Amino acid sequence: MLSSDSISRAQQILDQIPGRATGAYSHSQGIKGLRDTIAAGITARDGFPCNSDDIYLTNGASPAVHMMMELLLSSEKDGILCPIPQYPLYSASITLHGGTLVPYYLNEASCWGLEMSELKRQTEEARSKGIRVKALVVINPGNPTGQVLSEENQKDIVEFCIEEGLVLIADEVYQEDVYVDNKKFNSFKKISRSMGFGEEDIALVSLQSISKGYYGECGKRGGYMEVTGFSASVKEQIYKIASVNLCSNISGQILSSLVMSPPKVGDASFDSYRAERDGILSSLARRAKMLEEAFNSLEGFSCNKVEGAMYLFPRINLPRRAIQAAQAENAVPDVFYARRLLEAAGIVVVPGSGFGQAPGTWHIRCTILPQENKIPMVISKLTEFHKAFMTEFRE
Repeated sequence: MLSSDSISRAQQILDQIPGRATGAYSHSQGIKGLRDTIAAGITARDGFPCNSDDIYLTNGASPAVHMMMELLLSSEKDGILCPIPQYPLYSASITLHGGTLVPYYLNEASCWGLEMSELKRQTEEARSKGIRVKALVVINPGNPTGQVLSEENQKDIVEFCIEEGLVLIADEVYQEDVYVDNKKFNSFKKISRSMGFGEEDIALVSLQSISKGYYGECGKRGGYMEVTGFSASVKEQIYKIASVNLCSNISGQILSSLVMSPPKVGDASFDSYRAERDGILSSLARRAKMLEEAFNSLEGFSCNKVEGAMYLFPRINLPRRAIQAAQAENAVPDVFYARRLLEAAGIVVVPGSGFGQAPGTWHIRCTILPQENKIPMVISKLTEFHKAFMTEFRE
């Protein structure tokens, strides 16, 4: 049986869709009523108003990234500051649109901290080479590194973007996935507004997706970007870019509105919704802790605490003989390790070299998404493989 509030919500959504049907094109920014719902959800989350005209519904967050890169980049002299390690969408999109990635390295020694001195150094170095640094990408919580920014760090980032005249692209798709008690997610919109900065002070693009969180509907392809602080003429160009794709899929638009407006206290489905949400998030936290402890127990591995998102990014100090064996196969050492792990144990990890890493270091990205009851088996197989690997290549 469907709850009474789910039935009324479905009827409300149908009323918001012109013609009450999902098979037609929508406005290029997305259905107005659904954008209104999302704007109300952002307002409730941040405590500051959101205008639905600033919302662009997209097929996941990735098209939004491409739209912004198309807007910002005109030649290889245009640069975008991106974290290293970073989600490869950004490096690929920057390359695709003919720009230059300006890397800033997260500090692994301080739990993948974002240091302002590194941002300033990389910006100055890029400008000395004639690169026009246009924007700063921040992924919070972090992918692949799993850190959650502190409020003070976020304030420093906002001030840096204002001082340097940079667009702030805030990838906030893991905003529901925070596993530590001493930190919480704050959107950059909330931070900037709480500091007294308005649209006239900072250009901000905030990304959200239905692919992450506790919902994980990645195959449905839904998401949005909230675009604030741009002039009317620039927003006109953003709308033109959005119009090229006609509109995002309607099912994804609907799901995006549901993600930003879940059941509330007093709704018939609230108790079951809260139980499922909290169950998923607490399970993810337990899985993260189990895998973190497992990696730190293995010879040569070191793994920072997973504060949020869905991944661990442990560092591995590979034996010299293993590095030599990788070179003999013309393989990057962490690719060599990941391939051997897959072949021997059937465990898939992503080599750190795919995300970027400090020179001379090697990492792997491991997801926390396997079912909780399968994590002990994964750890057992990983441990068995790693011990054999280290024995094989020990000096």
